[in-house]
Amino acid sequence: MATHSRGASAPVSQYSRQRFCQTLRLKNDPASIAQYKYWHSAENCWPEIPQGIRTVGIVDMEIYIHHDLLFMIIETEKDFDWDCAFGKLATLPRQAEWEGFVSQFQLADPQASSSQKWQRMERIFKL
Repeated sequence: MATHSRGASAPVSQYSRQRFCQTLRLKNDPASIAQYKYWHSAENCWPEIPQGIRTVGIVDMEIYIHHDLLFMIIETEKDFDWDCAFGKLATLPRQAEWEGFVSQFQLADPQASSSQKWQRMERIFKL
């Protein structure tokens, strides 16, 4: 398992993938949280956002919510370069606009990029 300055990446399999886990808090307001969930649904998410995520080498991404706490799992190929990929993602069409839009729901600096808002988590247990 490789350790990075923002946390740990966890190999999904010894052959092909790695997993990154991150967290972010939303504003603790039921209406705001409902809007965040609405805009992240398959029907309402801007199509450029998942397209861009795939373009930079992210194979799979899931976001879970508990009250105002988000937990994101990102799966990538084993040779994924986090800084390079998120640097490229920030330049793709509508990405900056999306980050500005969803920042209204988040407890984070509205000017921060996605990779600055989402905090990578450290794995402390594996079965």
